[in-house]
Amino acid sequence: MSLNKNNILIFFLIFFSGVSFSQEEIITIQDSTKTKILGDVIITATRTMRQLSSLPLPVQLISKKEISNVNSMRLNDILNEQTGLITVPDFGGGEGIQLQGLDSQYTLILVDGVPLIGRSAGTLDISRITVGNIKQIEIVKGASSSLYGSEALGGVINIITETPKHGLNGNIHSRVGSFDTYDSNLNIGYRKQKLAMNAFVNSFISGGYDLNDNDALNTVEPFKNYTFNSKLTYDFTNKTNLFLSGRYYAQNQDYIASEDLKGDSNINEWNAHLKLSHMYSDKWSSYFEFYTTRYKADEYLNNPDNSRFSESNFNQLLLRPEMRATFSPTDKSAFIGGLGWNHETLVRTDFSSQPEFNSPYAYLQHDTNPTEKLNLILGARFDSHSEYESQFSPKAAIRYELTEKLAVKGSVGYGFKAPDFRQLYFDFSNSTVGYTVLGYNAVISKINELEAQGQIANSVVPLSDFDDELKPENSVSINIGADYNPTSNLKLSINAFRNNIDDLIDTRVIANKTNGQNVFSYYNVHKVYTQGLEFNSTLKLSNQLKISGGYQLLFAKDKEAESAFKNGDIYARLTPSSPSFKLKKEDYFGLYNRSRHMANFKVFYEFPQWNLDANIRGTYRSKYGLFDTNGNNYLDAYDDFVEGYSVWDIAINKTIYKNYQLGFGIDNLFGFTDTQNISNISGRIIYGKLNIQF
Repeated sequence: MSLNKNNILIFFLIFFSGVSFSQEEIITIQDSTKTKILGDVIITATRTMRQLSSLPLPVQLISKKEISNVNSMRLNDILNEQTGLITVPDFGGGEGIQLQGLDSQYTLILVDGVPLIGRSAGTLDISRITVGNIKQIEIVKGASSSLYGSEALGGVINIITETPKHGLNGNIHSRVGSFDTYDSNLNIGYRKQKLAMNAFVNSFISGGYDLNDNDALNTVEPFKNYTFNSKLTYDFTNKTNLFLSGRYYAQNQDYIASEDLKGDSNINEWNAHLKLSHMYSDKWSSYFEFYTTRYKADEYLNNPDNSRFSESNFNQLLLRPEMRATFSPTDKSAFIGGLGWNHETLVRTDFSSQPEFNSPYAYLQHDTNPTEKLNLILGARFDSHSEYESQFSPKAAIRYELTEKLAVKGSVGYGFKAPDFRQLYFDFSNSTVGYTVLGYNAVISKINELEAQGQIANSVVPLSDFDDELKPENSVSINIGADYNPTSNLKLSINAFRNNIDDLIDTRVIANKTNGQNVFSYYNVHKVYTQGLEFNSTLKLSNQLKISGGYQLLFAKDKEAESAFKNGDIYARLTPSSPSFKLKKEDYFGLYNRSRHMANFKVFYEFPQWNLDANIRGTYRSKYGLFDTNGNNYLDAYDDFVEGYSVWDIAINKTIYKNYQLGFGIDNLFGFTDTQNISNISGRIIYGKLNIQF
């Protein structure tokens, strides 16, 4: 039976009915306004400061030390080395993150708690984010719409930037590597009494690379980009605080479609973030937040005579005010509630109109420790929207300490992904081939227009099917796991997950054109699931040596396809001329671009006597399929697959005179490339770096 959001409460009552506890066992809830928390601290999972080891949710934290030691340049570099995460290139060359087998469009990307925008085709390119000023990266797996709304159907990744230390301090960083790659940072911070300021500048230049010598195009064309980031905090009193931040990003890249068609691609992005916080008493606190961001992308192609062949633009704006209050009636319980409003516009080439989204929302969460061993989180959010049906997103999570060394935890939540601007308002006709793609809301008026022009031969789907709204994609996410720390030096964790996704948005033919081509549009049809197991381990053999590893087992399948294989309705051919044969249930592999197995392994070693640290890291991805190659429209055991591969990196860093650090490393040590299928692995990269602290 499919699990929907109405079953969530029943599920939790059944699953945790066997948990018993004494009402006399009580601990103080760990809130930033109550206690000083020791160890790794995370804020994304609950929107409050919580100790990582006490959370009832599947969460990963990447520290600044690890980011610095591995000499990563961009966010995609560091995320690729985490359990259950893989960056996947899209058709435009950007890299989005796949999490628990879910596409990048289902993972919300935040910087300091506020969202990035600019998903031209569902993918948010995380390679545009520098890691030079990152304090830590927080990864929350599982549906998180109860706190964050749309796009958090699969999880949330929050990039926390640095805050300045006391006095005047900073660093200069430069890395030079293969493929004419130059990455340079300047980071300056100042803190004194009530005032703290920080300024960060990054320049990233690449000569691009080419994996295929048989054509005139590079796999990645040369580009350069710049990031400017500033933060300011001011304490009016010990109870009232002001936070201001701004970020600007610009990129220019060569845009070459053929030997004759050449141009430029430009991206400009900015955001501004204001937050005013106040603590009324030991029990009450609140903040007001205002966030606004704009993402612009423009590109053009010119003919050999410099006349314009084509051009396109993308201009998205988001405004979001929010108010949030925290109430802690006792030292073991806290309520968090918020009200906000999203206003979003997009001006884009090939749109039927200039759409505008308005979506007020409200959320409430209760975080409580009824006993010393038990933590329970219950929350929900309501999102209204001007263009699709309202969404109610509940979530519950629980953690229980069986012993001092072993704890079990589980969470279940509802997540949703709203139809994006493209799926609602796209109006594109390919001038060369002749097909047309229409957004759901553009279908009725545009089909009538094409019929009046004599371009429609016949309709496949009646226009009455477009009278209702396109539904948001939605999912019920379940995570059940355990943390086991048999010794102070060994940490083990395991998590089983299941994501049931309904109303998946796909494309279909809605009409045939008189030129022999089709008209496509979007509709709710598919029901898919991703499920599997994740395992993480960390072993600290000494103060100098740390070994860690992770593994994910993943099954990602379309429920309709699974039934078709089970019923014997699917056939395949080994060659175009060979006879077809019936496929079995076990022949169905699953969704495209998903690997059954992924793993990572890392060894970090410090040489204190030499002020030197070194590490080696490896990642493995098993085979996966990108296309149906035997003509049955499914990925089965007889299709062609991208073979499994591993990538190994090494890094060595030497500190000189305390404030100077030299680094050397090799990314993709054995030079793995796949010229046909994998465009985001360039080959062996040899680099050196210099970092100066002041």
